[in-house]
Amino acid sequence: MTDSTASTGELPDSLSRLYDDPEAEAATLRERAGNPAVADRVSRLCGTLSNPLRLRLLWALRDGECCVCELQTAVDAPQSTVASQLRHLTDVGLVTTRKEGKWSYYGVADDGVFELVDRAAGLADRTEVDE
Repeated sequence: MTDSTASTGELPDSLSRLYDDPEAEAATLRERAGNPAVADRVSRLCGTLSNPLRLRLLWALRDGECCVCELQTAVDAPQSTVASQLRHLTDVGLVTTRKEGKWSYYGVADDGVFELVDRAAGLADRTEVDE
């Protein structure tokens, strides 16, 4: 759609020329395109998972909770960097935090994220993108 038809809700002329029932086709196309709110959430999740350090932190948490100092050692990064990335993972709901005394422990909120990450890793292995 052009900007003018998108903002007015009018159908572009191309749909009228291509289909007998352009309104029905437009409805089908909108349904296929999915819910914008869901697309926004998935995009945010994918953006979070696109950071290599965040992926490594998730992998470090795969077998259970860790404190920041353990995660620092696992990914060989400064405490401030690890804390910042953990905050991002927590904000999108991938990681949970639990306080015990003065220590904070982090864990994976839903192990289902590893299905997605493992599939992506498998695709990456098969495609071997050159940089």
